[in-house]
Amino acid sequence: QVQLVESGGGLVQAGGSLRLSCTATGFTEDYYAIGWFRQAPGKEREGVSSIHRTDDDTYYSDSVKGRFTISRDNTENTVSLQMNNLKPEDTAVYFCALGRRTVRGLDVRLYDYWGQGTQVTVSS
Repeated sequence: QVQLVESGGGLVQAGGSLRLSCTATGFTEDYYAIGWFRQAPGKEREGVSSIHRTDDDTYYSDSVKGRFTISRDNTENTVSLQMNNLKPEDTAVYFCALGRRTVRGLDVRLYDYWGQGTQVTVSS
């Protein structure tokens, strides 16, 4: 059974930093892409960043490029998202998701398994 568990969310002031982590278990070798997505109240879920386990190919949305950094630790099946210079518009529930080997990028529709999410709130 595939499980994705996020941690590290919280409340931070604008300009601050948070580090999110996602640990994946129970997946087969068919799954190689791990992505971070977010959903703010009343808005659609959107891609934030993703990484492919085979070659560390990374993707970032324009809104977070230069502020967020995704990294992975294959030995622990963990992917982290370092978020710096946070802005109030970054406030959302952040989800990690797992996609098959062929998945690249930030298309929500291509990811098969999802975590429960962790709340990130940035105050102004």
